[in-house]
Amino acid sequence: MNNKSVLIAFLGNIHYDSRTSNLYKSLKQEGYNVKVLSFDWLTENVKTTKGEITVYKLHKGFLSLTYYLKFAVLMKYHLLFTKADFLFAEDIYTLPFVLAFGKLKKSKVFYDSRELFGYLAGLKKKKIVQQLLRWIEKICINKVDKIITTGEMDSQFLEKEYNVKNTIVIRNLPVFKIIDDPFDFRKHYQLKAETKILLYQGVILHGRGLRIIFDILKNSNNCVLIIIGGGELKNFYEQSAKEKGISDKVIFMGKVDQKDLFDYTADADVGLALIENISLSYYYALPNKMFEYILTGVPVLASNFPQMKQIIDRFEIGLYADPENMKDVSLALQQLLYDNDFIKRVKTNSKLAAKELNWDVEIKKLLAIM
Repeated sequence: MNNKSVLIAFLGNIHYDSRTSNLYKSLKQEGYNVKVLSFDWLTENVKTTKGEITVYKLHKGFLSLTYYLKFAVLMKYHLLFTKADFLFAEDIYTLPFVLAFGKLKKSKVFYDSRELFGYLAGLKKKKIVQQLLRWIEKICINKVDKIITTGEMDSQFLEKEYNVKNTIVIRNLPVFKIIDDPFDFRKHYQLKAETKILLYQGVILHGRGLRIIFDILKNSNNCVLIIIGGGELKNFYEQSAKEKGISDKVIFMGKVDQKDLFDYTADADVGLALIENISLSYYYALPNKMFEYILTGVPVLASNFPQMKQIIDRFEIGLYADPENMKDVSLALQQLLYDNDFIKRVKTNSKLAAKELNWDVEIKKLLAIM
């Protein structure tokens, strides 16, 4: 038991973010006094809750400026009255506030660069905002005590881009868990026994492979895509499915609490991680959903990008394909769905890989330097 304290700040809801949630729980288990400051503007019916884990409900209306001003005021208020040995900025948005108050109060500041924030796909058409984030990162990143990334290539990029050396890779891995009672999609949605379940879990955004999977579903009679997650583009993709005539083949489940997620994941036939090459951040992606599929023994279909390819080649837990090539994706899906010998081998490999690719092993690297 130690008497050191930690504040984790995150522009997102910790209850729907496995990385922040896992960090909080691990530090608590190690005896740290941990508090979380997080924000939610997407989830319906969420109310502000305060305590050891504080989640503020923000409203993002027509004027985004009001939303950001409220976020900034709340960040400053909490940091002003917080004294912690360690401050974690879980994204670029919280970084300048955490850094300023961290230096003022002589706290150690850790910056979780969970994405290459200066190259976010969602800001591709918002050049001014993208440049602003790069400017913020450039000013702040040399002043933090430790930079956390989700992959070796992310670390290499940041070290070269900002001439820094203090990076540590903590991949987006799930806590190890054995699934005893998986959810039954076929029973719940009254699907035929032979129906194949394709699963996408995560935030609903452009560039996540949904477009090409929708097109493949138009020509498939025995596949259903289940989408677990929410986001500002949920209505867009619901309308897209309707326009393509596949509404009966796409099920939007909405958000699922992290503690229940793997029970749903485990019943899928294929887990999708088809990130599209629309930004540098996406090209270097090593998404948590990929490791969640591995943990539950679900064969992975990922993009043929370097960091995802490394995992699939090393552990043989699925296939990768060019996310822009429908034929390439379709052929990979066929093998993952109908090649029984291959599927059996992948599931066996996944069980072995999960013993190494889990948060319980990964977090030891961070705990060793705190």
